[in-house]
Amino acid sequence: MKVLVTGVTGQLGYDCVQELERRGIEVRGVASRDFSLTDHAAAKRYIETYRPDVIIHCAAYTAVDKAEDEQEICEAINAEGTRNLAKIAQELAAKMIYISTDYVFPGDGERFYEPADKKEPQNAYGLSKLHGEEAVQELVEKYFIVRISWVFGINGRNFIRTMLKLAETHDTLTVVDDQIGSPTYTHDLAVLLADMAQSDKYGVYHATNEGVCSWAELAAETFRQAGRKVTVTPVPSSAYPTKAVRPKNSRMSKDCLEAAGFHRLPAWQDAVGRYLHELNSKAE
Repeated sequence: MKVLVTGVTGQLGYDCVQELERRGIEVRGVASRDFSLTDHAAAKRYIETYRPDVIIHCAAYTAVDKAEDEQEICEAINAEGTRNLAKIAQELAAKMIYISTDYVFPGDGERFYEPADKKEPQNAYGLSKLHGEEAVQELVEKYFIVRISWVFGINGRNFIRTMLKLAETHDTLTVVDDQIGSPTYTHDLAVLLADMAQSDKYGVYHATNEGVCSWAELAAETFRQAGRKVTVTPVPSSAYPTKAVRPKNSRMSKDCLEAAGFHRLPAWQDAVGRYLHELNSKAE
């Protein structure tokens, strides 16, 4: 089996390549330097030369607030770029794994969203990712759509790293506590995606670490496990207005994983601990 992973310079793409290599699977990670997602001809030439059996599409425009001012660019990368890859995957009869987001949902209430629930993105980024989903479902026969949220991994910037950096100069921090969701450790997610790539259990899935928390709770747990004496003061989202609307409810049901025979990801607290260990190991 040959696998092509887009977005190799990002958190998830990097860990996907690492996991596939650990399994002895032939894999090639690509980035924008290799071809532009929005250039169908260039993407087609590159991918047809490699001829992968699976395309794991991790690359995306993810600057959520900036997307409100760059809607055309965001749409071009996340929707049209995904459409280009979907066409190529189908022509090659390859499987396609598309990474999506909780932002496709309206983000209200307190219940856990199921994969087939109504989609109602509240910002430009979420809309572009939904259009990417629709392109994959329309064009690819053998597809996985995997919705994730609150991503953190070794190869990039994320909330946990930001909190640890702030802890170097602050002993008190105010953090939003009315947005509820589940963190996703890319090391754990990469294991699941590799399992999917080696299966034919196609469909739409939700995949985050188990349990839910607020951003304030995630910060507090990070400081606790890192041994940092920082007091977290919970505040409402209104204290930190952003250009893009953020969902208050990012809870997603993962029953779909068990139903298909996949393993759920470990608890988010456990993931935070292992991530902190990974960060420390890299620093040494």
